[in-house]
Amino acid sequence: MTYELPPGVVHFVNRESEQSRARAAAREWSGGSRPLCLALSGPGGSGKTELAFRIARELRGDYPDGVLYVDLDDLRRDGAVQVADVLGQLLGSLGVGPDMLGHSFKARCKQYWTQTDGRRLIVVIDNARYGAEVVPLLPSSGTSAVIVASHGPLYDIADGASVDLVLPPLDAADSAELLQRVAADRRLADEPEAAGRIVALCSGLPAALRVAGHWMRRYHRRPLARLAAELTVEFHEKGLPVVEQVWDAAYRALGPNAALLYRLLPEHPGPSFTPESAAALLGLGSDRAEEALEELETAGLLDARDVLGTEDGRMRLPELLRAHARRRARQDGDETEPAEARRRVVTWFLRQAQRADTFAAGGRLVLAEPVRPIPGAPDAPDTALADPAHAGDRQEAKARAVRAARWLHTERHALFASVRIAYSTGLDTQAWALCEPLWTHCLDHPRQADTVEAFRTGVAAAARAGQLPALVRMCCQLARPLWEQGETRAAADQLDRAFTVLNTLDASEQVARLTASAMEFRGMLHAAEGDWAAAAAEFERSREANRAIPNPYGVLLQTYRLGQASAELGELADAALLLAEAREAAVASGRERLTGRIGFAYGRVLRELGRTDEARPLYAAALAAARDRGSDADEVRVLDAFATLAEEDGHPHEAEEHRAAAHAVRVRNGLA
Repeated sequence: MTYELPPGVVHFVNRESEQSRARAAAREWSGGSRPLCLALSGPGGSGKTELAFRIARELRGDYPDGVLYVDLDDLRRDGAVQVADVLGQLLGSLGVGPDMLGHSFKARCKQYWTQTDGRRLIVVIDNARYGAEVVPLLPSSGTSAVIVASHGPLYDIADGASVDLVLPPLDAADSAELLQRVAADRRLADEPEAAGRIVALCSGLPAALRVAGHWMRRYHRRPLARLAAELTVEFHEKGLPVVEQVWDAAYRALGPNAALLYRLLPEHPGPSFTPESAAALLGLGSDRAEEALEELETAGLLDARDVLGTEDGRMRLPELLRAHARRRARQDGDETEPAEARRRVVTWFLRQAQRADTFAAGGRLVLAEPVRPIPGAPDAPDTALADPAHAGDRQEAKARAVRAARWLHTERHALFASVRIAYSTGLDTQAWALCEPLWTHCLDHPRQADTVEAFRTGVAAAARAGQLPALVRMCCQLARPLWEQGETRAAADQLDRAFTVLNTLDASEQVARLTASAMEFRGMLHAAEGDWAAAAAEFERSREANRAIPNPYGVLLQTYRLGQASAELGELADAALLLAEAREAAVASGRERLTGRIGFAYGRVLRELGRTDEARPLYAAALAAARDRGSDADEVRVLDAFATLAEEDGHPHEAEEHRAAAHAVRVRNGLA
């Protein structure tokens, strides 16, 4: 069972009425095919998220199929949420492999409906702003429950479709109790008048009370009357909503490095950050960055819960705190601070992505120069070089590749954002260079909207910088996501532009490699259009161009593609020879993923030629490789082929077993 809620907070008071109403609603719900929807709303700092978690924990026994969590702010850009990406995250939590996700919003909706039909799930949706963001995320089962947290009522959810739970501020008694639990301070009893002033100042907001409690723990030697007076002066001078005034007071107590980091955190390109990327923002080294983070966490100005389950020390600056930090930057910061921080962190992400790409993809055509170490910014652990003692170990290399691919996936939002930031601030080389490692990630995790946007930006950046080889590469790489979403004319235009630019470049090895690659892309476009004869001609031209360079990997890849095209054209004998040659080269070069895929293609051709005894071990190896990689799409293809092979060999029971296994994978991915 999937369970995605963090541990509960240590101190929690009241909210019994809301919890009681939630329990009653769950007992009485009979919504047919529509899930129970509990809509929690209240101002920032009122404790909506923790109450949502608390209700989910209490109800989980009645929903045995899992508890899912998604924070829409993690997937929000310029105020809007990419709901297709949210569906992708939820489907991943339900066991759908990234290579099995539908490419379009509509396809993912259907997968989600299939995956949730008849199940008893709880889905917690945090930081919703509009009902339209929530409706597509509702499971298609009346036996499921959805808990939504938002700052205000979601009026555009259909009338009667949700149970509204509006969170009022805590009353004075509950506020005092929460403050005492957080601060654990005798001064509250010894100085009741001053304690009452602090409680009143916090206006019943749990977030404000927690920060005030941290403030008291930090200044444990000061008389509470003095502390209350200092807080009151701070609040009144600023004239902001109370919770932000409490944050102002906490900010004023920070040392210079922690205050600087706080002002810079809104410049971070992703919704969450690690100690290493925070150090890149600060630019003062890992020790000072760690001290600053500790200070911010102690002051209650960070969310350090491992909500994403990455176990890499990742933290978040919630949206309200992010806005507060921006105000502090405008009032207290130097004008050069944010620009320098953006440059450092974007360059840092480029360096990490380049290193991760090298480990995850191996040697391939890249144009950007490797970024050198950045002073004051340590590398991420998952992109670090191998221990020299194990540098040549094949298992270590495989593990390193897995870690690197995981890093690219975890930091995808920051990488896409870094492309936008780099281009908008005139860092054109960094903008298109970031697209090169993103290419590796996007091949395994299609995200059409983000991918197209990133590579359009890469094209614009390379053109603005006048870096023509990079422009060729970006045009080719933009073409693929365009044709994958059906925009074949737009893809062809990009490839035409690439060849036009190539014709203006002087001959060199780099230009030869780019030309061979562009031929391959044009061949893949022809294949996507169903014109396999034209595709085969382009793959043949590309193979000969790679031989002339020479580029052995390019020859291997085009031999494989040419073998596939020959098979599609019915030229099975030629296809078998080509695929056997490609597989031998892939084995020799240690490219395990490519070996499995080529082997499967070769096995299918051998089966059609009647050489089933030779096909069977290739299928078995391809199936093992697909399962090792966790590639559900490849596993289904191989299992279906195995079923056909078993049936042709007169083994109906074996065929049925393979079909059942393939069906189970499809069901797991919401495709059956």
